[in-house]
Amino acid sequence: MSKLITTEVINHVLHIEFNRQDKKNALTTDMYRALSYELASAKRNEDVRVAFFKGSEGCFSAGNDIADFLEQPVLDEGSPILNFLHELANFDKPIVAAASGPAVGIGTTLLLHCDLVYATEKTYFCLPFVDLGLCPEAGSSYLLPRQLGYVRAAELLLLAEPFDGNRAKELGIINDVASPDEYIQVAQEKAEKLAMKPVHALRVSRQLIRSNSGFVSKAIEREARSFSELLGSDEAKAIFKKFLEK
Repeated sequence: MSKLITTEVINHVLHIEFNRQDKKNALTTDMYRALSYELASAKRNEDVRVAFFKGSEGCFSAGNDIADFLEQPVLDEGSPILNFLHELANFDKPIVAAASGPAVGIGTTLLLHCDLVYATEKTYFCLPFVDLGLCPEAGSSYLLPRQLGYVRAAELLLLAEPFDGNRAKELGIINDVASPDEYIQVAQEKAEKLAMKPVHALRVSRQLIRSNSGFVSKAIEREARSFSELLGSDEAKAIFKKFLEK
C-alpha cells in the first residue's frame, strides 16, 4: 500500500487518509490504485462496517495531480481512476467523510458517494471541470441533479464557482459544519455510531436509500468517454499548458 494513503481500522471503522501534504493531497495514479485496493478489501472484511475518508493536516484534497494526470490514460477502461470510481460507487457499506481546506474536483465529487459528510465553514469546494476544458466526473452529472435539483447542479457544474462549507450545507452536499479543531472528531463519532448499528439492517437500509448504483455506474462510464475525448482536445490542451506554466 502506498504511504500516500494511510489506513487503520478503529472500532470497526476503516480510516482512509490522504497523506500527501506537500501537494495538498492531490491524488496520483498510485494513490487511486491504493484506494481501490482498500475499498475492495474492506468489502470483504467483516470487521470493517464503515469507511471514513479524511485528509491529513487539515486538507482534504486539491483534486487530481495535473502532471501525473496528463501522463496516464486517465479514464480509459481499466484505468486506476475509473477502477476507483466504480469501487466507490458500488461500495456496500456506509461511507463517512471529513473535509477541510481544499476539496476540489474529485475532492468534492467523492463526497457525493458518502452517506455522512462533515466540513468546516472555510472548506473550499470547487468543481472546475468546465474551466479546465473537461466535463463532470465520478457520476456527478447524475448525482448532483438528483441530490440538489437541476438548477443548483447546473450552477455548480457549469459556472464552476467555488463555495464554502456553509453553502455546501445549504445545498445538501454535506450534513454539517464544525470548527477546524472538531470536524474530524464529529465525523469519527458519527462513523463509530453507524458501526454500532445492527449490521444487516444498516446495510439493507442503505441499499434501499441508495438504490441507484447501476445508474451511477452508467453515468461514470458516459462521463469517462466524454472526459477522455475532451482531454485530447486542443481547447483542453491549451488550458492545461497554461496551468502547468504557472
